[in-house]
Amino acid sequence: MEIEFKKKQFTYKGKAIDELKTLEVREFAKLVGSRQKRTILRNFQEIEDFINRSKVKLDKSKPIKTHQRSLIVVPGMIGWKISIYNGNKFVPVEIIEEMLGHSFGEFAPTRAKIKHGKSGVGATKGSKHKSKK
Repeated sequence: MEIEFKKKQFTYKGKAIDELKTLEVREFAKLVGSRQKRTILRNFQEIEDFINRSKVKLDKSKPIKTHQRSLIVVPGMIGWKISIYNGNKFVPVEIIEEMLGHSFGEFAPTRAKIKHGKSGVGATKGSKHKSKK
């Protein structure tokens, strides 16, 4: 007896990826939540310009780098590799289906996880006495 497992196809608000890629940015805005819809409609031209500039760079096989952390991920960006600036360096991110409707800034954290190391000489009172040799 052979069992076949099919990978579940990703849908966003009941629409498949193929359907979503055919939608324009304003039509996609109708599917997202109210905050994202407002952001998309207000920055519509910015998103369109970013997509057009990025397509040119993809054709020339140049990396896509951006400082625009507030842009919302739309279906036309799925599969792209984008480097998003986090205030210190560019963080490489590959856009996947689950990122739809989220902003770029969510995928490039600005604060690094704190790494506590050992205290140096003179950092504590006990280490001062040992260092006087």
